[in-house]
Amino acid sequence: MPLKDCLAALIVIVAWGVNFVVIKVGLQEIPPFLLGCLRFALVALAAFFVPRPAVSWRLLILFGMTLSVGQFAFLFTAMTVGMSAGLASLVLQSQAFFTVLIAALLLGERMRPHHIAGMVVAAAGLGLIQYGAHAGNVTALGFVLTLAAAFCWACGNIVVKYTHKVDVLGLVVWGAVVPPIPFLLLSWAFEGKAAIYNSLANLSPVGFGALIYLALIATTLGYVLWAKLLTRHPVGKIAPLSLLVPIVGLISAMLLLGESLSPAQWLGGAIAVLGLAINVFGSRFARRRAALR
Repeated sequence: MPLKDCLAALIVIVAWGVNFVVIKVGLQEIPPFLLGCLRFALVALAAFFVPRPAVSWRLLILFGMTLSVGQFAFLFTAMTVGMSAGLASLVLQSQAFFTVLIAALLLGERMRPHHIAGMVVAAAGLGLIQYGAHAGNVTALGFVLTLAAAFCWACGNIVVKYTHKVDVLGLVVWGAVVPPIPFLLLSWAFEGKAAIYNSLANLSPVGFGALIYLALIATTLGYVLWAKLLTRHPVGKIAPLSLLVPIVGLISAMLLLGESLSPAQWLGGAIAVLGLAINVFGSRFARRRAALR
């Protein structure tokens, strides 16, 4: 892989890993639904300069409601009611297994033995993470909401399959046109106009910086660089790099937020990553094994 692509991959991994710390910081000043509204409103401003991708409004709405509204409404709420930044980065990766299940049910894609094995191993790891919760770093509600966020991400992945090969920047930007209104309605209904006004009136430079990071770095830059890497290199070479995101998430949460995990959670995290690795590398191992016969 050329040096510039290695640097691009490193930027994406670090940006997405640290993203969870930034979310935690942003939620200290902005309630979750309002944070979602502001995040995607900033991204949507680029629609004045980026052409709309060649997909229907129906797909754009589905993309925005699943990958953006659904995922981040659940994730931001989870991190408000009891999910640490580091563990959120790990549990959210269960989207890979939800994607396989949904693709099998809706698209008729075949589930391979390594998919099932990966799910079983990862489920055991996730169970240990919740079992080992201590000091309020994971509540049952926060854990379930993060899984719901992962499910919505997986639904968004299926929507992307129907868009075929479109300009990713256009898809990300125009997909961001959808979420602000649903998020604003949710914020108005559940957080109240007083909370909206107070958050906007008292937003500090730190809170504003977190908002800019989420909109421009984690969303726009991250997805665009990732898509370019996928177009230049085999998926089998790029996809495994996502396994490094929760590692960066856990380490950055420890260093920047002082989060700590119990021994059971460290073990559960390692087992969950092993399950993800089985899901990613299983097909490659099966092909090599078949070739040796």
